[in-house]
Amino acid sequence: MSIPSLLCRKERALSMQNDVQNSLGEILAKPAKKQKRIEVMGRTLTLVSASMLIITLASLLYFIASKGLSTFFVDGVSLSNFFSTNWGPNVSPDQGGPFYGALAFIVGSFLVTILAALISAPLGVGAAIFMTEIAPAWGRKVLQPVTELLVGIPSVVYGFIGLTVLVPFIRNHLGGQGFSLLAGVIVLSVMILPTITSIAVDTIQAIPKKIREASYALGATRWQTISRILVRTSLPGLMTGVVLGMARAFGEALAVQMVIGNSGMVPGSLLEPISTLTSVITLNMGNTVQGSTYNNALWSMAFILLLMTLFFILLIRLMTRRREY
Repeated sequence: MSIPSLLCRKERALSMQNDVQNSLGEILAKPAKKQKRIEVMGRTLTLVSASMLIITLASLLYFIASKGLSTFFVDGVSLSNFFSTNWGPNVSPDQGGPFYGALAFIVGSFLVTILAALISAPLGVGAAIFMTEIAPAWGRKVLQPVTELLVGIPSVVYGFIGLTVLVPFIRNHLGGQGFSLLAGVIVLSVMILPTITSIAVDTIQAIPKKIREASYALGATRWQTISRILVRTSLPGLMTGVVLGMARAFGEALAVQMVIGNSGMVPGSLLEPISTLTSVITLNMGNTVQGSTYNNALWSMAFILLLMTLFFILLIRLMTRRREY
């Protein structure tokens, strides 16, 4: 075969190769353009959603803060008046009023939250340890769905059960009127227990299996492995569940309102009635005039609730960061 014919064949082969590459390039370019268009749409949608979330959150913070701070900077209510135990917004000036003391409600909210957490935290962590480390497989399959089901029960159901069962029991066997701090603590403890348990179960299950095996290989018993390894390793996650439960307890209104008696006094014992910030807001907000000092004082209480919620969120973030390190 002559050299010119070989050159012609080589040129034709190169030409065919270039045509195939061009065709493949065109075929691959269409999905690439479509993928790029989808990516741009996704970025735009994500940016719009994030912007709306930030704007909504900033608007809520500004609205509640402006309303809450108006009590002090516009209406002239002093801090000593607000952080006192004298609550009488309808008292006439001739009698020294009006009084907007919210200290009793703040103390009531903290007492209910802290006492409920002290009861639910050990029970929730203990139940999580039992479900993950001790109970057989069939028991875990039964207990975990039941716990998750309890999370979804509306708060009004807990409050109604407490009103019809718990309040009469306390009145007949422990004394008092039945509507008390103790009733609110017990109802809130039952309400936040599933939340703490669910988060604790997820936290303990996330610990690698090799950590348990290493502990057993060194001769540790099951209880030593649980108490000295698993609990310490998962402590930030367990505390996150407790803090989330406290946040729910601090902002709970309806269930607590139904069983605490709604008294404006600082309780001297567990059997005395109390009030919380949420119960006072829900009971009085509809009976006030927008823009009045009375209405702004309720917004100040809502602002305190917001600050406490932000504090709980910050605490959770710090615990999560510690867990990552």
